[in-house]
Amino acid sequence: MDFTHDEHRYDAVFDAVGKSSFGRCRRLLKPRGLYLTTDLGPWSQNVVLPVVTRLGRGRRVLLPLPIENREVIEYLHDRIASGRFRPVVDRDYPLEHIVDAYRYVETGQKVGNVLITVVPAN
Repeated sequence: MDFTHDEHRYDAVFDAVGKSSFGRCRRLLKPRGLYLTTDLGPWSQNVVLPVVTRLGRGRRVLLPLPIENREVIEYLHDRIASGRFRPVVDRDYPLEHIVDAYRYVETGQKVGNVLITVVPAN
């Protein structure tokens, strides 16, 4: 299933692994939506798109620089605790099936995150 064909519209789409592009995700965004990515994108377009899209009043692209500070952590914590941030989870594998999880991810068919559940030893 190609997530870019989803009928819902979102405030933000975060492509954490560079598997898509602004062009493919644009229709998923609300009129003032934000496309965040950690990848340079095809032809390194994501270096230029944040500047170009900021000039308009519509959808924007952000190629964030990694920052770690208390304010960012608190922001994420508040969103997660309130339910306003809902990551997409495709599948969950126990640690003993990590090879199966890896194989599934390598198929390129995953939509969202693949979780590995680790049960602590007593």
